[in-house]
Amino acid sequence: MLDARFIRENVELVRQAMEDRNASWSVDTFVSLDEERRRLIATTEVRQARRNELSKAVGELMKTGRADEAAALKDEVRIVNDELTGDTAVLEQIEADVRDLLLTAPNLPHGSVPCGADETCNPEVRRFGTPRTFDFDAKAHWDLGPELGILDFERGVKLAKSRFVLMGGLGARLERSLINFFLDTHTSRGYKEWWTPLLVNAETMTGTGQLPKFEDDLFKTADEGLYLIPTAEVVLTNIHRDEVLDAADLPLHYTAFTPCFREEAGSAGRDTRGMIRVHQFDKVELVKFATPESSMDELEGMLTDASLILELLGLPFRVITLCTGDMGFSAAKTYDIEVWMPSYDGYKEISSCSNCWDFQARRASIKYRDPATFKGSRLVHTLNGSGLAVGRTVAAIIENYQNADGSITVPEVLRPYMGVDIIPASATGNGA
Repeated sequence: MLDARFIRENVELVRQAMEDRNASWSVDTFVSLDEERRRLIATTEVRQARRNELSKAVGELMKTGRADEAAALKDEVRIVNDELTGDTAVLEQIEADVRDLLLTAPNLPHGSVPCGADETCNPEVRRFGTPRTFDFDAKAHWDLGPELGILDFERGVKLAKSRFVLMGGLGARLERSLINFFLDTHTSRGYKEWWTPLLVNAETMTGTGQLPKFEDDLFKTADEGLYLIPTAEVVLTNIHRDEVLDAADLPLHYTAFTPCFREEAGSAGRDTRGMIRVHQFDKVELVKFATPESSMDELEGMLTDASLILELLGLPFRVITLCTGDMGFSAAKTYDIEVWMPSYDGYKEISSCSNCWDFQARRASIKYRDPATFKGSRLVHTLNGSGLAVGRTVAAIIENYQNADGSITVPEVLRPYMGVDIIPASATGNGA
């Protein structure tokens, strides 16, 4: 959430930022509501002072036996009280409207973010590896996986609906192996692992920015009003909601594996085949809490940590910086990591690493204190990134490590987890 005072004092800057982000958020509506709110506050203060003055006068008149004059003033006090009651009700509604409006405002882009309209304006930062040239007709994971008996899209639909996938045999083992490999790698580099709830309340979703703007993309329980998490970022970040951390404990590096659930209401017709865009998928998430002075360095470190997974797996990828028009709602700056997918003859997103600045911390009231440096408390900076999306990694391994006979070579770093060097072409060998 943006700071109301900052918007008030930097109207044109915020207006330009919203234009750069292609955001429809109305700065003018905020300014109008904010001015009315401040006018009512001033009016209320004047009336409160008048009421106090009249009440004091009533007391003095009563002491001197002038009851008739006191009664007349009491009538005036009642009139002022009625006016105050009306003003207070209006003020409370306007303050609620201001907060609701602020909750729908996207974050401001960091000064280092390139200005651009959409994904075509995202500059490339670097690449790793060279996409493989096949001397046979390579298959897409949505074709090869079912042939091997490790992916089953038809039964996924039967069990749930479209955009669900069933995994079996060595496919299920590959998914599990990747989860353990991701977690082992990140925890060895200083991340604390958590095991979290998958259902959370509305306050938790609001803290990281999923509510109210993206409610249509969430799965919600009918009775309790709980939401299935779209990413572990939601729970990991809200661990410290309404808390004040010690500066000496920062930065905090957290990780967790969770299934993730997304309605994908706004993605009709996009990536409908395979495992790129599904309603349920596994992900290992990275979250950091940092001081404002160190958060940009922490973002670079998170990018390194997420990229390392693909380097160890030997999967070609590239890193891009998202421009202003392509960034997510809560992000101040984002790097996307895109893995090479032969079926698309191009790169597909497998991780986004974002610095959210103090945007989420203001919504969730996450602060830190450093008595040696400043009085009171300040908002922390929060960061999040995928380390990685597991299903997309499975798809990338199937496509990039496939062989002419239809088998799949297991990346070397995964062999201790998988217990095999190859996923054979025989369906029987894959536990079908």
